[in-house]
Amino acid sequence: VQLQASGGGLVQAGGSLRLACAASRISFRSYVMAWFRQAPGKDREFVGAISGTGSRTEYADSVKDRFIMYRGNAKNTVYLQMNNLKPEDTAVYYCAADPQAWGSVYRTAEYDYWGQGTLVTVSS
Repeated sequence: VQLQASGGGLVQAGGSLRLACAASRISFRSYVMAWFRQAPGKDREFVGAISGTGSRTEYADSVKDRFIMYRGNAKNTVYLQMNNLKPEDTAVYYCAADPQAWGSVYRTAEYDYWGQGTLVTVSS
């Protein structure tokens, strides 16, 4: 299984970025996909998750109404559209895959596979 995250970069506060995570060697539609992030000196934290069909999503309170997850199952890719970015959103963003049914999606231990991370830097 491989997860390849991309789309990070430097953006000013109030700007937008779209992250993508391309998956290979998995039955993509069967996996709950999630994004986590880790800022320097902090623990990895949950950002959002999406069910295999895309019909269910859940977000951390800190990003709700600003970030949107969606997936393109035909392309084995999950996306994180990030709007109205704030300096506190600065972190390395990781995508993750869970082969089980929807569960405690905010827990890192739920996920069997992780991407390599992509850095998002938001300047004030």
